[in-house]
Order: sequence, then C-alpha cells, then structure tokens
Amino acid sequence: MSPEFIIGCGLIILGTICTAWPSPRDYITRLINLEVAAFGLLLVMLSFDETIALLTFVAVSGVGVFILVRVIGKKEAASQ
Repeated sequence: MSPEFIIGCGLIILGTICTAWPSPRDYITRLINLEVAAFGLLLVMLSFDETIALLTFVAVSGVGVFILVRVIGKKEAASQ
C-alpha cells in the first residue's frame, strides 16, 4: 500500500465523522469538514491514477460546494 492510500483513507474517515457530528453545529463547519473528506478521496484516487483523480476531484468538489453553498444560503434566509 502506498502512503497516499493510507493517508487518504484516514482523511476520508476523519472528514466523514467530523461532518456527521460537528463540534459547532453550523453549516460552514460541515462544509470545511466535507472538503477534508474530499481531499482524502483525492489522495486515494492519486494512488491509482493521477489524471482520473484530478478530473474527478475538480468535478465533485465544484458541484458539491455549489450545492452546499445554496443550501446554506436557503437555511440562513429561512431563519431570518
């Protein structure tokens, strides 16, 4: 096993746990913790093939952040 794979798996597990049970319960903390898990996924994919890893990471991160920012905006607008 390569070091990228092991570190990536650790970041995926850590990011997933921190996203599910964040310490301060706000949406920006969940968004940051989700990016930690996404970076772990990038490292796991880099251990197999670099090109597909970078393309997938850019696509998933872009779409995921866009969706989460819209959800955060709607939640804040609904609470005011």
